[in-house]
Amino acid sequence: MAASANPGKEMSFLGHLEELRWHLIRCTIAIVAMGMIAFLAKSFVFDTLLLGPKSADFPTYRILCRVATFLGFEDSFCFTELPFRIQSRKVAGQFSAHIWTSITAGFIVAFPYVIYEFWRFISPGLRPNERRTSRGFIVIASLLFFTGVLFGYYVVTPLSINFLGSYQVSEQVFNDFDLDSYIALVRSATVASGLIFELPIIIYFLTKIGLVTPQFLRKYRKYSLVLVLILSAIITPPDIASQIVVAVPILILYEISIYISKAVVKKQAKKAKAAHG
Repeated sequence: MAASANPGKEMSFLGHLEELRWHLIRCTIAIVAMGMIAFLAKSFVFDTLLLGPKSADFPTYRILCRVATFLGFEDSFCFTELPFRIQSRKVAGQFSAHIWTSITAGFIVAFPYVIYEFWRFISPGLRPNERRTSRGFIVIASLLFFTGVLFGYYVVTPLSINFLGSYQVSEQVFNDFDLDSYIALVRSATVASGLIFELPIIIYFLTKIGLVTPQFLRKYRKYSLVLVLILSAIITPPDIASQIVVAVPILILYEISIYISKAVVKKQAKKAKAAHG
């Protein structure tokens, strides 16, 4: 599967492992390089990006406020500030958060290159016609990932922060969130959404190797619905509205994946017929 200096020569198992190791090393270098840039851009990453959803001026809150006002529920989504503070209670808490946030940002920014290295590793194992038809893999996978990241940042994150940040069991209990906890929420919402949006790509490859068929996806659609609801409950606060907002695009991606699987199977059947004809 891996690329080699002599494409016509079969590589040994250890040779594949060595090639994979270099692909992983290059991916790591790219992530670290992008992470260093994010580390230097501390003010933008933290004040603008990470702490943005904490502000009442965040675009999602403004849109929700307008919609709520139009529907007559302005008390639900219109506010001047969220009733919680973020604090760091560990000696190295802020520095540790800075390091790990930079690495996460590095992975997000370097994702197209990571996908490119993955593609370089598997492409020699494909036939020439398969390699030609799959040239858009890197672009499509990157677009899906960044779309998922944006969805997680502008939809999942503010819904979660708004719900959890304003939730109180008693007026005598104040919400003072730890920095690590807040960052973990933003990170899980954005990165998880980005990876979930790769579902069509995953289904494409699973269909190519024969592990998934359109009939299988249709047969277990109702079970996938339950799985999607459980997944949306994990990455969102426990309120029905937020879970539905997250579940809808995932279900749409699932339906798109069925059509992708159908197209792959149809193409494989056509090739098999031509080969035997």
